[in-house]
Amino acid sequence: MIRNFFNYLIFLFERANWLSVVDVFLVTIVFFLILYVLRDTKALVYLRGILFLIVAVSLLTSLRVLPAFSWLVSNTLPALLLAIPVVFAPEIRRGLERIGRTGSFFSREGFSTEIEKSIHAVTQAGKTLSESKEGGLVVFRRLDPLQEYVETGVVLNAEVTAELLIQIFHPKTPLHDGAVIMADDTLIAASCVLPLSSSGVLEESPERSMGLRHRAALGIAEETDAVAVVISEETGVISLAYEGNIDRYVPADELEERLAEFFTTEPSGRPLFKQVASIFQRDE
Repeated sequence: MIRNFFNYLIFLFERANWLSVVDVFLVTIVFFLILYVLRDTKALVYLRGILFLIVAVSLLTSLRVLPAFSWLVSNTLPALLLAIPVVFAPEIRRGLERIGRTGSFFSREGFSTEIEKSIHAVTQAGKTLSESKEGGLVVFRRLDPLQEYVETGVVLNAEVTAELLIQIFHPKTPLHDGAVIMADDTLIAASCVLPLSSSGVLEESPERSMGLRHRAALGIAEETDAVAVVISEETGVISLAYEGNIDRYVPADELEERLAEFFTTEPSGRPLFKQVASIFQRDE
């Protein structure tokens, strides 16, 4: 079987021409765009599983000694293909939003300079909350819309200041329980409810300080391209959640620099070739 496969490859290379090269290039571009749209989403994990099943099923159905199994697969495969859009509906919608947003797909333009003021205010508030061990959760909106989460909280549309953030997260204030969502230099809403992470990343940590705030921060980082800053009310430790990951023990003196990296040169704060590399490193 393997010998026949290599003979088939040799047969293809012997008859390759410039049209064949263009054909392969177009197919590569299509797969690249699919992976790029699904980057940093759970759909990429599902896609790996589907590709593995397709390869395994193709090998099994190619064996003539399994006629019943081949019949079953050939009759159920169309139904499975129709089910894919239903399973991936949220990821497909999010990908179309990214493509449809003007300039967001291949844009290399920087974010608004107004975000610098917000980053500085969050850094100052984070230091104060960390020292007093008062919990906090601040979400920076980037390209993905967060309107569905804004609607779960109290809309403020206020100017971002360190004093306002400290006041919001004071334990005795009505808005301290939940997340603050910001965009540029505006504090859009407070006491917002975020999706909780179900990836199990936090469960692997032996630390008991990884509570609901950390699960919510990681959850919003898994569902969107937002960046979340978490301050633990038990230990005062500052954490940073982004792109489905969470970094613990971020020094307060480095927080401002770390946040600025996400809002310079390009939306993800990383060169394009690193974004492509991260597609294949996701959840490894």
